[in-house]
Amino acid sequence: MLKLLCITAHPDDEAGAFGGTLLLYAESGVETSVVCMTAGTAARNRGTAQSDQELAALRRAEFAASCKLLNVSHGEVLDYPDSKLDRSDFYRAAGDLVLRIRRIRPHVVITFGPDGGLTGHPDHAMAGVFATMAFEWAGRPDRYPEQLAGGLTPHRAQKLYYLAADYVLTDRQPIAPPTVSARIEVGEERFRIKHKAFQLHKTQAPLFEKVEKNIIRREAVEMYHLAATRDPLQATFESDLFDGVVEE
Repeated sequence: MLKLLCITAHPDDEAGAFGGTLLLYAESGVETSVVCMTAGTAARNRGTAQSDQELAALRRAEFAASCKLLNVSHGEVLDYPDSKLDRSDFYRAAGDLVLRIRRIRPHVVITFGPDGGLTGHPDHAMAGVFATMAFEWAGRPDRYPEQLAGGLTPHRAQKLYYLAADYVLTDRQPIAPPTVSARIEVGEERFRIKHKAFQLHKTQAPLFEKVEKNIIRREAVEMYHLAATRDPLQATFESDLFDGVVEE
């Protein structure tokens, strides 16, 4: 079975940024997984939560509901501090993602680029940086060799993509976005479900209108930049993230 791993920073990223792609490939028979690095407890919008612990529990439950709607096979929220990923221990964070890649064994990994996506959020940027190093290191037996003592083996995913777009948000900090090298036509119905999955993050309800204005009303396509490949490859424009992937 082909496998897709999405690495994000916050609960709701899986829907708002990658939801159409996750749903499309799940419906195509691909096993999809999402690893989210924080529980999103630095959010200004907190729903009914009276503490960070309550907010974390709410956001984890929302994440699980969103993943279910998007037909995600495996969803996991790690415990890194929200809005402080740029101050996290680099070796530990990359290692936690190496561990997930070695366990899940994806063919394709999708994440944010170092620009931080459309919002330029530093957590998005750092999730992408950690994911990039994990993509590179998961296949090397000299990186985190202690993980291999329990029976895990190195795993080399075949393709790494950054989320991209052909527009910017003028009300955000400036970014230098990755070039668009793949356009995934997810279709109007999947875009509608993506929107519905985002709205399952009820603690973030004050953001719904803004997200709809910035993203949902655009054409039903999600864009990516091919950042790295397991095997040397000439650049081409793609419409399928699994183009050229070998099922192993």
